Amino acid sequence: MKFVFIIDPIHKLDPGHDTSVALMEAAQGMGNEVWITQADSLSIVDGQAWAMMQTVHLTPVELVDGRWVAQEPWYQLGNSTLRSLNEMDAIFMRTDPPVDVPYLYATHILDYVDPTKTLVVNRPNGLRLANEKLYALKFTDIIPETIVTGKKQQIREFVDKHGAAVLKPLGGKGGEGILLIEKGDRNFNSLIELSTQQGTVPIMVQVFLPAAKDGDKRVILLNGEPIGAVNRIPSGGDFRGNMAVGGRVAAEAVTERDRVIAQTLAPDLKKDGLYFVGIDVIGGYLTEVNVTSPTGIREIDRLSGLKLSHQVMDWVVQHCKTLDR
Repeated sequence: MKFVFIIDPIHKLDPGHDTSVALMEAAQGMGNEVWITQADSLSIVDGQAWAMMQTVHLTPVELVDGRWVAQEPWYQLGNSTLRSLNEMDAIFMRTDPPVDVPYLYATHILDYVDPTKTLVVNRPNGLRLANEKLYALKFTDIIPETIVTGKKQQIREFVDKHGAAVLKPLGGKGGEGILLIEKGDRNFNSLIELSTQQGTVPIMVQVFLPAAKDGDKRVILLNGEPIGAVNRIPSGGDFRGNMAVGGRVAAEAVTERDRVIAQTLAPDLKKDGLYFVGIDVIGGYLTEVNVTSPTGIREIDRLSGLKLSHQVMDWVVQHCKTLDR
């Protein structure tokens, strides 16, 4: 089969951390052709989606003394060529946020891929529907108390009521721009003005969960089913547990509560074509639904001895076999 991955520039990826690399390695190991391209290399010609793309051959990482080690160079690229995306069996849209105008245009171009012949992970319309912060608000029974607003007075009333809250920009990644604010904070006005860009941009305001000190669990969902988890624990100097800001990781099992959350999400995820998702869970509450380029597979495989990337690719191959090619 032929798989193409729409990724950020490959030389910027970390082979020992990035889930995109793990998925490409698994696809290659199963005998599939692996191609890469970037969102700005997509186009529409004669009513079909095309891309300038290259084959990539990966030297898989190895687990040495409990960490992933990559050879240098860890990838080799073929010549760039213009090909119809409809020639591919599966397309993986895995560029990092922000979900800005160029990103949205890329999803619109992917609408011109024939879904009866080619699987797109995740479905373009699903990516547009599922803001990674706002999507969770559809499931009020399993999320902490949350508001979305750009108005300072509403935020002040929420913080005063709960004593502390977490402010989240709606388009960030990796913990970027997330702030903890407490009742009586002398920097309150400035923090809100910065976060909301002087009240012109709404933000998520979520009650602070004391359980965050014990970790922010990432659970990987495949077609709505939880297949693995890892806990991200804040360092002593930061309340955020994201790996991108220095949180340490620890092995974590999928719990019954995680399964309840997944079962709640599954019908909507499947309806929206969100096949590969990473949810964040703190203290048994869903806090985010990550759909653009969810990560965590490398850490789960390293700590738990699993092969999640192969499990994902097995599912993709089986799904592709049901399509009309």
